[in-house]
Amino acid sequence: MSERFQVKDVAELPDSLPIFPLAGVLLLPGGFLPLNIFEPRYLQMIEDALGSGRLIGMVQPANPAERAFQPEVYPLGCAGRLTAFKETDDGRYLITLKGVCRFQIGEELPQVRLYRKVRPQWTAFAGDLKEADEDFAIDKKRLFAALKPFFEVHGIKAEWPTLESVSPLTLVTSLAMMCPFEPREKQALLEAKTLAERTELLTALIEMAVMQKMRGPGANQ
Repeated sequence: MSERFQVKDVAELPDSLPIFPLAGVLLLPGGFLPLNIFEPRYLQMIEDALGSGRLIGMVQPANPAERAFQPEVYPLGCAGRLTAFKETDDGRYLITLKGVCRFQIGEELPQVRLYRKVRPQWTAFAGDLKEADEDFAIDKKRLFAALKPFFEVHGIKAEWPTLESVSPLTLVTSLAMMCPFEPREKQALLEAKTLAERTELLTALIEMAVMQKMRGPGANQ
């Protein structure tokens, strides 16, 4: 698929958007999210998206423990564009979404297909379209001091020279998406108003997780 797609203004974004509720999964602007699609409703969603803009809204259920067919979802999500697509022999779709822009759900539209669609509100997140062109300073020393024991605890292997060489924006986006945080923590990272706020929250979450592990079970009781 072509990577030529680039949105410069929220006015170019659609006024309706299919949504994919998935607990514990975070998509951020500029990030890449691989997904394995197998449910009939989402297979249909992918097929429709391929023919109409390729944008899909990733949202989280408001209650991760709920197993309803159509759960209540958080009102804020992130739209991603299909940048890779592969059909498997057993009928699944392996796709990759690239985060484009966050959105607020204005309303849920009457359902005419197997999947759900919403009326997205983009205006408050116009800055998401510019962040890819900007860089910002972060306290890498503090972040990596917490990140190394965090990775050890979770058995995550890392190429540290590579991590230390990537841009702050790429580093923060990738870590926020990949680290095994709780769904509510993932949502908080999504809702952070600025990159600086997201970086501060990300660092704090990593530090708290390491501290909790060091204290052992029952430390919060």
